[in-house]
Amino acid sequence: MRAEDLATPFPTVGMDTPAIEAARLLAGQDLPGLIVLDAKGYPSTVLAGTQVLRMAVPQYCQDDPALARVVDEEAADVFLRGLGERTVAQALREPGRDLAVVAADATVLEIAALMARTRNPLVAVVDKRRQLLGAVTLDALLDRLLAQ
Repeated sequence: MRAEDLATPFPTVGMDTPAIEAARLLAGQDLPGLIVLDAKGYPSTVLAGTQVLRMAVPQYCQDDPALARVVDEEAADVFLRGLGERTVAQALREPGRDLAVVAADATVLEIAALMARTRNPLVAVVDKRRQLLGAVTLDALLDRLLAQ
Protein backbone atom coordinates (compact mmCIF):
# COMPACT_ATOMS: atom_id res chain seq x y z
CA MET A 1 0.00 0.00 0.00
CA ARG A 2 1.25 3.47 -0.89
CA ALA A 3 0.70 6.93 0.56
CA GLU A 4 -1.82 7.85 -2.14
CA ASP A 5 -3.96 4.88 -1.07
CA LEU A 6 -4.05 6.05 2.56
CA ALA A 7 -4.37 9.79 1.90
CA THR A 8 -7.63 11.56 2.70
CA PRO A 9 -8.64 15.22 2.13
CA PHE A 10 -7.34 17.50 4.87
CA PRO A 11 -7.62 21.19 5.87
CA THR A 12 -4.82 23.57 4.97
CA VAL A 13 -3.51 26.91 6.19
CA GLY A 14 -1.01 29.39 4.81
CA MET A 15 2.15 30.71 6.43
CA ASP A 16 0.40 34.02 7.07
CA THR A 17 -2.68 32.47 8.70
CA PRO A 18 -3.10 33.79 12.25
CA ALA A 19 -2.08 31.13 14.78
CA ILE A 20 -5.34 31.63 16.69
CA GLU A 21 -7.29 30.73 13.52
CA ALA A 22 -5.18 27.59 13.17
CA ALA A 23 -5.93 26.73 16.81
CA ARG A 24 -9.66 27.18 16.20
CA LEU A 25 -9.52 24.95 13.14
CA LEU A 26 -7.58 22.29 15.04
CA ALA A 27 -10.06 22.34 17.91
CA GLY A 28 -13.20 22.71 15.81
CA GLN A 29 -12.44 19.65 13.71
CA ASP A 30 -10.52 17.66 16.34
CA LEU A 31 -7.40 17.51 14.16
CA PRO A 32 -3.86 16.46 15.12
CA GLY A 33 -2.38 19.12 12.84
CA LEU A 34 -2.84 21.14 9.67
CA ILE A 35 -1.10 21.06 6.30
CA VAL A 36 0.76 24.32 5.65
CA LEU A 37 0.88 25.64 2.10
CA ASP A 38 3.68 27.86 0.82
CA ALA A 39 3.16 31.07 -1.17
CA LYS A 40 2.66 29.06 -4.38
CA GLY A 41 -0.02 26.88 -2.78
CA TYR A 42 2.17 23.80 -2.46
CA PRO A 43 2.30 21.81 0.78
CA SER A 44 5.46 22.77 2.60
CA THR A 45 5.06 21.10 5.98
CA VAL A 46 2.63 20.22 8.75
CA LEU A 47 1.73 22.34 11.74
CA ALA A 48 1.14 20.04 14.70
CA GLY A 49 -1.27 21.25 17.35
CA THR A 50 1.55 21.04 19.88
CA GLN A 51 3.45 23.71 17.95
CA VAL A 52 0.57 26.14 18.44
CA LEU A 53 0.48 25.26 22.14
CA ARG A 54 4.23 25.75 22.47
CA MET A 55 3.83 29.27 21.12
CA ALA A 56 0.83 30.06 23.36
CA VAL A 57 2.01 28.62 26.68
CA PRO A 58 4.26 31.07 28.51
CA GLN A 59 7.91 30.05 28.27
CA TYR A 60 8.34 30.13 32.05
CA CYS A 61 5.62 27.44 32.36
CA GLN A 62 7.36 25.28 29.77
CA ASP A 63 10.72 25.71 31.50
CA ASP A 64 9.39 25.00 34.99
CA PRO A 65 6.14 23.02 35.19
CA ALA A 66 5.87 23.92 38.89
CA LEU A 67 5.25 27.53 37.85
CA ALA A 68 2.31 26.42 35.68
CA ARG A 69 0.71 25.02 38.83
CA VAL A 70 0.68 28.39 40.59
CA VAL A 71 -1.13 30.22 37.76
CA ASP A 72 -4.79 30.47 38.72
CA GLU A 73 -7.41 28.83 36.52
CA GLU A 74 -8.87 32.15 35.38
CA ALA A 75 -5.52 33.21 33.93
CA ALA A 76 -4.83 29.75 32.52
CA ASP A 77 -8.16 29.72 30.68
CA VAL A 78 -7.10 32.68 28.53
CA PHE A 79 -3.50 31.79 27.65
CA LEU A 80 -4.39 31.12 24.00
CA ARG A 81 -5.32 34.78 23.66
CA GLY A 82 -1.61 35.40 24.08
CA LEU A 83 -1.14 34.28 20.50
CA GLY A 84 -2.27 37.74 19.46
CA GLU A 85 -1.35 38.50 15.86
CA ARG A 86 1.28 35.78 15.58
CA THR A 87 1.16 33.58 12.50
CA VAL A 88 1.58 29.96 11.50
CA ALA A 89 5.05 30.85 10.17
CA GLN A 90 6.06 31.92 13.67
CA ALA A 91 4.81 28.62 15.11
CA LEU A 92 7.02 26.79 12.61
CA ARG A 93 10.17 28.66 13.52
CA GLU A 94 12.20 25.59 14.50
CA PRO A 95 15.24 25.56 12.22
CA GLY A 96 16.21 22.30 10.56
CA ARG A 97 12.85 20.67 11.13
CA ASP A 98 12.15 17.85 8.68
CA LEU A 99 9.20 18.42 6.39
CA ALA A 100 6.27 16.09 7.02
CA VAL A 101 5.55 15.66 3.31
CA VAL A 102 5.85 12.46 1.24
CA ALA A 103 5.43 11.51 -2.41
CA ALA A 104 2.33 9.60 -3.49
CA ASP A 105 4.35 6.40 -3.93
CA ALA A 106 5.85 6.43 -0.41
CA THR A 107 5.50 3.15 1.44
CA VAL A 108 3.79 2.62 4.77
CA LEU A 109 7.20 2.20 6.41
CA GLU A 110 8.46 5.47 4.89
CA ILE A 111 5.41 7.28 6.28
CA ALA A 112 5.86 5.69 9.70
CA ALA A 113 9.57 6.58 9.76
CA LEU A 114 8.81 10.20 8.86
CA MET A 115 6.14 10.47 11.55
CA ALA A 116 8.53 9.00 14.12
CA ARG A 117 11.45 11.23 13.09
CA THR A 118 9.41 14.45 12.98
CA ARG A 119 7.19 13.52 15.95
CA ASN A 120 4.29 14.56 13.78
CA PRO A 121 0.98 12.64 13.74
CA LEU A 122 0.16 13.87 10.24
CA VAL A 123 1.96 13.62 6.90
CA ALA A 124 0.97 15.49 3.73
CA VAL A 125 0.95 13.47 0.50
CA VAL A 126 1.84 15.16 -2.81
CA ASP A 127 1.88 14.09 -6.45
CA LYS A 128 4.77 14.58 -8.87
CA ARG A 129 3.72 18.20 -9.48
CA ARG A 130 3.76 18.85 -5.69
CA GLN A 131 -0.05 19.16 -5.66
CA LEU A 132 -1.67 18.09 -2.41
CA LEU A 133 -3.44 14.74 -2.62
CA GLY A 134 -4.38 14.63 1.05
CA ALA A 135 -2.88 13.51 4.32
CA VAL A 136 -2.17 10.36 6.27
CA THR A 137 -2.91 10.55 9.99
CA LEU A 138 -1.27 8.48 12.69
CA ASP A 139 -4.66 6.91 13.36
CA ALA A 140 -5.06 5.79 9.73
CA LEU A 141 -1.49 4.52 9.62
CA LEU A 142 -1.89 2.48 12.80
CA ASP A 143 -5.21 1.09 11.57
CA ARG A 144 -3.44 -0.08 8.41
CA LEU A 145 -0.48 -1.57 10.28
CA LEU A 146 -2.64 -3.36 12.86
CA ALA A 147 -4.95 -4.81 10.20
CA GLN A 148 -2.15 -7.03 8.90
